[in-house]
Amino acid sequence: MKKFAVLMTALLVSAIMATSAMAAEQIVLRFAGQQPTEHLCTKMMHDFAKEIEQKTNGRVKINVFPAYQLGSYELVMEELIRGTVDMSVTSFASGFDPRFDVIYTNGIVSSYAEAKKVFTPGAWLPNKLVELGKPLGVNVLGSYVEGMIGIASTKPLREPLNPKVDKGVLVRVANMDVYNLGAKAMGFRTITIPWADIYQSLQTGVCDAVDGMSTAAAYTTLGDVMKYWYATNYSFEYLPLMVSEKAWKKLSPADQKIFREAAKNFTLKSISTAESEDMKYMKLMEKKGIKVHKYTAQELKPIKDACVGIWDELGKRGLTPELMKGLRENLGK
Repeated sequence: MKKFAVLMTALLVSAIMATSAMAAEQIVLRFAGQQPTEHLCTKMMHDFAKEIEQKTNGRVKINVFPAYQLGSYELVMEELIRGTVDMSVTSFASGFDPRFDVIYTNGIVSSYAEAKKVFTPGAWLPNKLVELGKPLGVNVLGSYVEGMIGIASTKPLREPLNPKVDKGVLVRVANMDVYNLGAKAMGFRTITIPWADIYQSLQTGVCDAVDGMSTAAAYTTLGDVMKYWYATNYSFEYLPLMVSEKAWKKLSPADQKIFREAAKNFTLKSISTAESEDMKYMKLMEKKGIKVHKYTAQELKPIKDACVGIWDELGKRGLTPELMKGLRENLGK
């Protein structure tokens, strides 16, 4: 009995030591998001965390903090650089490098089939984002593509696919060269209006149309005032999946590989989901009486070419000639 008791004590001590060692080896990461708790992006962040925990056998645990719980996207990126936030799916803070705005350049893709090729990790654009993030200590692992962007309008557009024709409407654009020059290249007259004032501006006629909104955002925000939706796909809603270099270095090579695979899954799933969501909200628009115009990638080519035509000018305005040359050579055809 005495020997048995000694044996059991030894086994218990060994188990406690093993459990303690396991707990000490576990890596816990903070994952910041900017979308609301119920948003699809947040759900995908939780799915990403589960995939990592399962495939690392619990060695890596990720806690998700959506809805700006860890701060604005500018603050989160600053904390990523410092290493005090480990991961995020939040907007690029281009104050750290204006070249990050390349992701918002109009004319990069015109369809979801193109998006899958362009955004899969390892392609030219994701590699370029990795290159831009590296000096800051930020590893850009993947992408969240929320949806293609089109034009919501209270009036019909004149020849929407002909960039040489004035569209006959005054369109609200974000206060960014990529959107302002892009809209003008497509044949729009532009005005800059704060985001919070868009609905009232359409309602009162301060502007006639809105540039820079995804299908879902246009329906949920402007569904009661817009009368036309043009799925011109000249840009897209985008968020990068980023990991602090300090957090990245805590991972073993095997776990880094798991993260890369999960990031690829995250990226491709976001694109497939976005395509389904676009179709869903265009059907809701039609049900509401909004006239929806859909086009093929080939039909959209004149718009894409017009947007590509401003890339050199954007290169002179902060995106750099070198970067825009690379964009043109790889994605401008």
